[in-house]
Amino acid sequence: MMSRLSKAVILGFLTGIVGLGVSLLPFGVDLEENVGLDLLFNLRGTSQPPSDVIVVSIDQKSAEHLNISKDPRKWSRSLHARLTENLVKEGAMVVAFDLIFDEVKSPEDDHLFAEAIGKARNVVLCESLKSEKVPLTTKGGTPGGNLNIERLVSPIPPLAQSAVALAPFPLPKVPVKVSQYWTFKTEAGDTPTLPVVAFQVFGMQVYEEFIRLLKKVSPSKTEKLPDSNDTIIATRGVENIIREIRDIFQNEPLIAERMLKELQNERILSGEPKKNQILKSLIIMYQAPNSAHLNFYGPPGTIPTIPYYQVLEPQGKETPKQKQFDFSGKAVFVGLSDRSPLDQKDGFNTVFSEKSGLDLSGVEIAATAFANLLEDRPVRPLSPWVSFATLLLWGVLIGMVFYLLPTFVAAISILGLMVLYFIITAYQFKASGSWYPFVLPLLIQSPLAFFGAVVWKYIEVNQERQKISEALQKIRNILPDGVFDQLSRNIKNIKGTGQLGYGICLYTDIEDFTTIAESKKKNPEKLSTLMNKYWEVLFKPVKQYGGIIFATAGDSMLAGWVTEKPDASLRNQACQAGLDIARAVDQFNESQSSDEDKLPTRIGLHSGDILLGAIGAIDHYEYGPLGDIVNTVQRIEGLNKPLHTRILVSEEGIDQLDGFLTRELGRFLLKGKIESISIYELVCRKEESNDQQRIKCMTFGKVLDPFRKGYWKEAEEAIEKFQESIKSYGEDGPSLFFSDLCKKYKEKPSREPWDGVVPMEEK
Repeated sequence: MMSRLSKAVILGFLTGIVGLGVSLLPFGVDLEENVGLDLLFNLRGTSQPPSDVIVVSIDQKSAEHLNISKDPRKWSRSLHARLTENLVKEGAMVVAFDLIFDEVKSPEDDHLFAEAIGKARNVVLCESLKSEKVPLTTKGGTPGGNLNIERLVSPIPPLAQSAVALAPFPLPKVPVKVSQYWTFKTEAGDTPTLPVVAFQVFGMQVYEEFIRLLKKVSPSKTEKLPDSNDTIIATRGVENIIREIRDIFQNEPLIAERMLKELQNERILSGEPKKNQILKSLIIMYQAPNSAHLNFYGPPGTIPTIPYYQVLEPQGKETPKQKQFDFSGKAVFVGLSDRSPLDQKDGFNTVFSEKSGLDLSGVEIAATAFANLLEDRPVRPLSPWVSFATLLLWGVLIGMVFYLLPTFVAAISILGLMVLYFIITAYQFKASGSWYPFVLPLLIQSPLAFFGAVVWKYIEVNQERQKISEALQKIRNILPDGVFDQLSRNIKNIKGTGQLGYGICLYTDIEDFTTIAESKKKNPEKLSTLMNKYWEVLFKPVKQYGGIIFATAGDSMLAGWVTEKPDASLRNQACQAGLDIARAVDQFNESQSSDEDKLPTRIGLHSGDILLGAIGAIDHYEYGPLGDIVNTVQRIEGLNKPLHTRILVSEEGIDQLDGFLTRELGRFLLKGKIESISIYELVCRKEESNDQQRIKCMTFGKVLDPFRKGYWKEAEEAIEKFQESIKSYGEDGPSLFFSDLCKKYKEKPSREPWDGVVPMEEK
């Protein structure tokens, strides 16, 4: 029969495994991404974006102010040229256009825009991605399906040739929430996307330090890389450099760790924390996976945004209501971004989409991705193994708590654990962007564990009631408190008041209790208080190991473990309880201030057939064991007195048990018995034994051998060995007992044929 702890562990593991299973399903992934991540963002609220990124919004307000078409595609590219010139004049570090320029509009305007881009030397233009299906055929010429590829569509040649770099920024335009973006688009040949390219251009200010670090940790890898950023800008080689560096980091995974360590040790740019952060973030970007979760800063407009038309106006001529922005050293993203849901043409559903229907624009998402790279603060999901371990351990914890504790206490405890997990998870997300499983532990596993424990307990209660009704129906009204439930768990098939089974009995007695009681005859209340504390000490180990207290009489206790058939586990529990009782009594005696209050206790254990039944007559009944086992265990306990031992157990009581250190003391014919019985001293658990105890037990067996064989001529030698044993290990009761017997039989040998059995004349 499984213990409560085993059942609790099973429920816990089942809860954990269910959590793991759900986390692997598309449903579980969507639940965490669309519900859990949303909750974490809403709990965190708006976060302050870095000041190094600004959005220039192409919006309806600018169209009205400039008196031009509301369709941004019809805007003159000469305006973009003026915008670029003004941004460069104001010191923008990089300008990224989240617009597609794949069609010729006005050659003159296109030329002006291309010329402005070329002079700026820091403008990144956006490429588009178009999906194509390429039909495949087999060697025989039959159709073999289609191959889906993505083709990059560059801006018109004058603009593409003038830009410092080109990059796509694909996002899903479907009714799902955008929570991730590609850093490198795998389907397009690991092409770096707009935020990555813009960040590399922005990071050209620390390119030379980056190359020096890379050269220091891996000199051979930098042979093909330019040492100067001017060379890269002049040759428009940003994309190629990004790909080459990316290949280096992918082929040598530990290179980023070595570079970061070197950066910390040498304290490069330590006097310039801003550049130091850029350098560190560049290293991490190249080591990161091909996609990342966006760490949104807040609703539309959270990233500093200035309307397009305001940038065209010279600085210092703004109206009092207009904001004045500092573009010096900043990354500027230019794209469609309206503040009206009706006018919005480039919106994406995100966690911060507003109820009015206003979404985050594509350019804001690009700026967010750039800011995440700059700060090295994306949303970081746990690694699969850590996530699995979290779900499993949480499931085990709540499953065990729900099963082991009473329902109300368990509910309060789990509520507290859920609040604690909630606080820790929300804090980690806010502090570092760490994304722990949120919905599955709190909204799936916790209710599952609660209802699982309730159902399991309900089933067990019904089973218990059925067993009790069947097995103990006739003695329901005569059982003492506590016996009813314990007996129903240990004896399944007893149907009357006198059913035969198998059991092991434990009997205890206090040494010289008569003297102790007499010393307190004038103060019986003190004796009562002392004995109540004593019984509490004895009862606890018995209850702990599943035993039943059958009776207490005076200073003695009779306890037992019963079942239908012989069971080694019951004998093990009884021996464990006996050792714990001895230890608990020692601690109890040490705590007594007076020697008169110390209650040294002897213990006996014996197993065999047992008859459980109601004993009594008329209107007084007691439930308890009957049979030779009860009489024998009392005699075994009494044998402690002449042997000066603490715990004695019969051979039947330790049969098939190997977890205890025991000492065989020989065969004894107990008072009033016809058959002899082998007796062992129960010393301790094997794992708690020391060398002295083990040697003592082994030596005793050797010196006892001549006595058991009846070699009386060797009795003197046996006596000497016993004396050596006593001298080596101190006074030993069994050694003294058999030493006296050897002397006795040497002087007056037994008349009966010697069989090694020691007859006892006293109980």
